[in-house]
This record gives sequence, C-alpha cells and structure tokens, in this order.
Amino acid sequence: MKTGKKQEIAFCGLNCKKCDAYIATKANDQALREKTAKLWSEMNNTNILPEQINCEGCRINGKKFVYCESMCGIRKCAMNKGYETCGNCPDMDACPTLMVVTTNNPEALKNIMV
Repeated sequence: MKTGKKQEIAFCGLNCKKCDAYIATKANDQALREKTAKLWSEMNNTNILPEQINCEGCRINGKKFVYCESMCGIRKCAMNKGYETCGNCPDMDACPTLMVVTTNNPEALKNIMV
C-alpha cells in the first residue's frame, strides 16, 4: 500500500481526526467514549461498550474501532487492492459501498480526490 496522502484520511475519505473514537483515544477522554458508545449503539441498534471506543486512525498502525478494523468493507477492499484510498481505485465512481459514505459526507469525496 502506498503512503503519501494525509494519514488521518481514511480509505473512504472520512477524516479520522474528526471522529469521536479517534478524539477520545488521543485525549484519553472516558466521558467522550461513553457518549460515543451510547450514540453509536443507538444508531446501529447494537451494544457498543465505552472500552471499545478506541481508534488511532484507519490507515495508521495502532488501535482500531472493531468495526473499522474487521468489518468495514471499504477498508478491506482498499487494503486488498493495495490502494492508499478509494481515490486510487478505477472503479470508485461505480462503487455502491463508497457511495453510502460520500453521499452522506461530500467532504469525504474531496478528501480522497486530493
């Protein structure tokens, strides 16, 4: 995998530095972990524990939120293909998985097109 784009940009283009899991990890902020676990549990209809809210970034070696590390289809795909981000993929424009992210967050698309 190439490395050159800002490492805080995830494979999908989301900015890890704006993610509450990243912020809570870097600041060791237990209150933010608890708030984020509650919110993400409600949003995803599942049970996420505060101790699971630890992430140092999608493309950085280190702690990952369990979804990002082992369940994110975008991350798995980009890593398997050796892409720095989805912006390097020739099939990016037709990818329905990526479109879910970029439709809801236009900044993500800008981040991977840089």
